[in-house]
Amino acid sequence: MVVDADVTVYLLALLPAVIWGFTPVLDKRGMSADGTALQAALTVVVVDLSLFVLALLALHGPALLDGLDPTVAGLFLFAGATGTALGRLAIFVGVDRVGASINSAVVSARPLFGAAFALGLLGEPVTATTAAGIVVLVVGLVVLSLAKGGDITGWESRDLAFPLGSGALFAFGNVVRRFGLETGGASVLQAVALNEAGALLVFLAYASTRGTQGFRSADRSSYAYFAASGCLTAVALLSQFGALALPAGRVAIVESLTSTAPLFTTVFAYFLLRDLERVTRGVVVGAVLIVVGAALVTVGPEAVGL
Repeated sequence: MVVDADVTVYLLALLPAVIWGFTPVLDKRGMSADGTALQAALTVVVVDLSLFVLALLALHGPALLDGLDPTVAGLFLFAGATGTALGRLAIFVGVDRVGASINSAVVSARPLFGAAFALGLLGEPVTATTAAGIVVLVVGLVVLSLAKGGDITGWESRDLAFPLGSGALFAFGNVVRRFGLETGGASVLQAVALNEAGALLVFLAYASTRGTQGFRSADRSSYAYFAASGCLTAVALLSQFGALALPAGRVAIVESLTSTAPLFTTVFAYFLLRDLERVTRGVVVGAVLIVVGAALVTVGPEAVGL
């Protein structure tokens, strides 16, 4: 049976949305077992980088990066060291403080920062659609801050700085990665592996200065949760890049679909994190507004060509 190319793109883009909707639930469970942000980030990156390296060995043998321009490789390492490493640390702190549902929704506001970076660094225009999306996004963030949901122990509005910072860092990393992919010379698998390697270097350096006390004090079950999150993250990344690599895989379509992750997180949190989080009506409304706003911001640049 032949599957339509558009349908394939939709399926490949929705898979990361479901996965990234579920991994915050695993992360929250790991954090509740005395896990730390550094422990979570390091575990996830070790697991998914190992999977990527094994895949490269299977496809290319020992010459994993043979023929790759050092400058291009450096771009992906830099993107991993900045956007991925710092962004991931912030996202785990956010999950711990405000809860999986709130954190996932706020991180999905990253198209807001992507539009700002595109305007400032690439000179891309701000369309009426983008402006409308920004307004909807901001309203969604305000609704979330007033929703009285998320972590049952409570949180302050200033705690939203962590998922917001994570979204900004991920957006910056995406700009660097996009430039690296457009430069050429690296396969998707090589790019993702280098990105994760850059993040790993930062995590190891950070761990060497902070010590390993948090790793020893955490419950062993936290490692299982974070390792599972890492495996699922690897699948999600490959699926997302696979969607983008298809001729029908326009960035606007893929980003819009993957940005629906908060809706899945809200559902998963409601059923699987009832002992740790409150999913209020305000959380649902805020998540929906952020998803809609993110979609409008994402398709905004394409509207110029309509």
